[in-house]
Amino acid sequence: MIVLGATLSAGVAAQETGSGVSGAAPAQEPAQLHVRLAAKEIWVPVPDAFPNGLDALEVYMDLPGRHPLAVLTHGTSNDPEDRAHLTPWAQFAQAQWFARRGYVVFVVVRRGYGRSGGKQDSTNGGCGNRNGSFEQTGEASADDLRAVMAFAQRQPEVDGSTILSAGVSTGGFAQVALSADPPKGLKAAISFAGGRGGDGHEHNCNLGGVIDAFHEFGKEAHKHGDLPMLWIYAQNDHWFTPAMAQQFDAAYKKGGGADQFVMAPPDGEDGHHLYGHVAAWTDAVNAFLKAQNLLPLGDEVLPEPEPPNVPIPAALAETEKEEWRRFLLAAPYKTLVANENGKAFLFAAGFDQSLADDGAMERCRNAPGGSKHCSVVARTPDMK
Repeated sequence: MIVLGATLSAGVAAQETGSGVSGAAPAQEPAQLHVRLAAKEIWVPVPDAFPNGLDALEVYMDLPGRHPLAVLTHGTSNDPEDRAHLTPWAQFAQAQWFARRGYVVFVVVRRGYGRSGGKQDSTNGGCGNRNGSFEQTGEASADDLRAVMAFAQRQPEVDGSTILSAGVSTGGFAQVALSADPPKGLKAAISFAGGRGGDGHEHNCNLGGVIDAFHEFGKEAHKHGDLPMLWIYAQNDHWFTPAMAQQFDAAYKKGGGADQFVMAPPDGEDGHHLYGHVAAWTDAVNAFLKAQNLLPLGDEVLPEPEPPNVPIPAALAETEKEEWRRFLLAAPYKTLVANENGKAFLFAAGFDQSLADDGAMERCRNAPGGSKHCSVVARTPDMK
């Protein structure tokens, strides 16, 4: 388990936007409360995920009482090796975002990905008759989310009467499938760049098939009362272009479903990865949750965790203090490498330590201008 501390002032609400944090100064020195962010990787027992169950990460601030649940899930890479090396720690930053707003968060690696057992939800499902339909792949993904929700609802820190679900890409498509048969307690879902069948080059293997699936999910969602949904796509998404996203939206609504559709500005080189840039979606998600009365702490946002008080290693230049701080707060498995000039290169949330080592070394060696010498400065400490 990882435990990181944060100090806040009693009665003072820290306000966060996509660009920073500010708070009203109290007239008198407030009492200081110390809260901790806890993060632990666990196995969720699921019969169809033999032998291990589902690999999940639980993240929460250790406030007293029971708190609403947020369940997050991933997308699907075209690279089999990437799918085999999926880790829930890759969404540590997103999990912290929801935890700091009062949620107990479970990040779930679905069946067949990473260390999770069972059969994968068909990476090419819908692209050919042998692999099932897009509806079937979406339903398989949604089944995993339901299983994790049922498990989490039994945990003493969770208030299972209020659940929020979110996912990216195929994980976003899973939210739409979930809306067609929402479990008890699910209050809203967020789809970041949701879809199936994309290739990253603005082509879909079966565009008509995935549009039909959105339509069918919309029909079923309407029968169940239309779960509040937020859909976010970026203008420069190369997996699901704006034209595709608008067709998905139209099909879902024509079926009878309801969603709040957001077309965000271009983000980086490929807006499909907007979910990884928390500040890019903070305002839109905050507004949606506030409108649905799903901000457990109201306008309060708990402070970011503070890193352990560990001196910067001698191998790093003094200018690398911020990178050292990032390392201390980063998710395992993690490695920090320094070059001959003391510049730091970080790789975090690796599938295992060897891959984290390789990733950090590669970043050092491929840095602009080149590095003559790269050496490991720090690695993941022992975890309990």
